[in-house]
Amino acid sequence: MTETAGTRTAGHDSGGTDAGDIPGDTTGDEERHKRGMDRMRQVLGPHADTVLGDLADVAPELGRFIVEFAYGEVHSSPGLDHRQRSLVAISVLSGIGGCDPALTLHVHGALNVGLDPSEIVEAVMQCAVYAGFPRALCAMAVVRRVFEERGVLPRE
Repeated sequence: MTETAGTRTAGHDSGGTDAGDIPGDTTGDEERHKRGMDRMRQVLGPHADTVLGDLADVAPELGRFIVEFAYGEVHSSPGLDHRQRSLVAISVLSGIGGCDPALTLHVHGALNVGLDPSEIVEAVMQCAVYAGFPRALCAMAVVRRVFEERGVLPRE
């Protein structure tokens, strides 16, 4: 990873490399992996191990990338708290559409980090304006299933 003007970029640049960018060099990998696992479990709870287990026999490198980059770097960076990150994830996944398994995980995660169910509903409703009603309706169906599973329907 290199940092330029407050942003992170993966890979090499003409100014050199970081130890983590050199093939075969594991400097920092263990720390990043531990930090990523801790953060992933904090956000996703037991679903974190399920995600990684599902990838273990088919794409373990994707699992490692999720742990070390998504959670060990991005989710661990300063600037946004867990609640804000969860709202961003839910909004993006709702807007993209077709990401039901990931959206399910992140709705669970949002509840785990203290978002109120009504805040999650509002985030998805905002997506209707920018991504369209069909995507927001599909996302709301996922949200509803998670709320039912967790017993937190906001309008009971």
